[in-house]
Amino acid sequence: MASERIIKELNNQIQKEFYSQYLYIAMEAYCGNQNLDGFSNFFHIQAQEERDHAYKIFDYINRVGGRVELEALAKPKNDFSSPLEVFELALQHEKGITKSIHNLLDIALEEKDHTTTAFLQWFVTEQAEEEESMEKIVKKLRLMQGNPAGLLMIDQELAQRVYTPIPQEV
Repeated sequence: MASERIIKELNNQIQKEFYSQYLYIAMEAYCGNQNLDGFSNFFHIQAQEERDHAYKIFDYINRVGGRVELEALAKPKNDFSSPLEVFELALQHEKGITKSIHNLLDIALEEKDHTTTAFLQWFVTEQAEEEESMEKIVKKLRLMQGNPAGLLMIDQELAQRVYTPIPQEV
């Protein structure tokens, strides 16, 4: 069984992952409203992945004999000035999630909880991929500097993204 401290922090992470889903749904709505269906698709899939992350932790807590406790979600930002602002916020958000995962791992290491340490390694790798993905799109959007043709090319690229469920096992 994981310690009460670990369970509490894992529950906090579930809340952060569900908030991430909520934030990405808001970004999806903004992009859809701007007729950027590829951007909307990107955030729709991103929201699905965040839900999967939350459930991965949810299932882990149950497997290690803890109790899942859900908290209220804050209202996400809903109004954006541009796709660049959306992706800059998404990148900033992912960096915060990475910091939170690293903090969780530090706690697991401090408590010598090898099972949770092993479990969290998947999230460490996942967060590196999440940040890299967001950073690449931010760089592309900055490079095109508001060029409508460039924006449509990125929109077409993002439309190709497909949802792949994540593994739920440790």
